[in-house]
This record gives sequence, C-alpha cells and structure tokens, in this order.
Amino acid sequence: MSPRPASDEPIQRAVHVTAIDHVVLRTTQLQAQLRFYTEVLCCPLEKVQADIGLYQLRAGDALIDLLEVENAADGANGNMDHFCLQIASFDAAALQTHLAAHGVATGGVETRYGAQGNGPSLYLHDPDGNLVELKASG
Repeated sequence: MSPRPASDEPIQRAVHVTAIDHVVLRTTQLQAQLRFYTEVLCCPLEKVQADIGLYQLRAGDALIDLLEVENAADGANGNMDHFCLQIASFDAAALQTHLAAHGVATGGVETRYGAQGNGPSLYLHDPDGNLVELKASG
C-alpha cells in the first residue's frame, strides 16, 4: 500500500503527527548508557522514575528514555521498548474510532510524562508488533 499524497488528505485528520516525543531503550548496562548519553552525546538527565527503573534524558525537543531491565533482548523488539509520537490534538474518542476503523486495537488512555510534560496518551501496535505511543503534543 503506497501512501496517499498530501493533497488528497482531508483537512481534518484524526491523527496528525507533529514530532517524535520519545524513544524508550531497554538496557542491562544502565551506568554505561547514562554516561554515553550524558557525557558523549551531551543529553542532560531530566527525570528519574526509580520505582520503574526509568531514566529520561533530554534530546532537543524529544527524550531518550533508558529502561533498566535484566535482559534487554526480552520481548519481540530487542532493546527498543517503544517510541512515542506527538500528535496535534488528542480527542480520545475520535482517535479510538479512527484506529478501530483501520482494525487497530488500543490500550486505555492514561496520563504519562513525555518531552512536553504530562499529558494523555495511548498505546497501539504497528503491523510488525512495534509498540507505538500516541501522545498529546502539549
């Protein structure tokens, strides 16, 4: 299936991606990863959620999240846990209706922290099983 040209798209879209909000990487080498991202790539540590082993680093307008795990390759997607896309408007009912019309199941809407702070988001899977989060852009 090839993408439709932008000129064929309706003015109002249920999903309008504006940016990548964050990427979550699983790691068994937390200290080495923290040093790499903070010292080598100069991404400052922004937030720590120690209760779940999550360390969030600022990367411009986005975040790189490091999730400490026992085995980084657990799960279908190796060491990537999920990535998050910012969307222009977050109308939960419209999003879920749109996604259901395309045969895509979603998780529930919850408030989560991302590059633009706390806001509503939901999870879904792409055809290859990658976990994708859609989150309000601000």
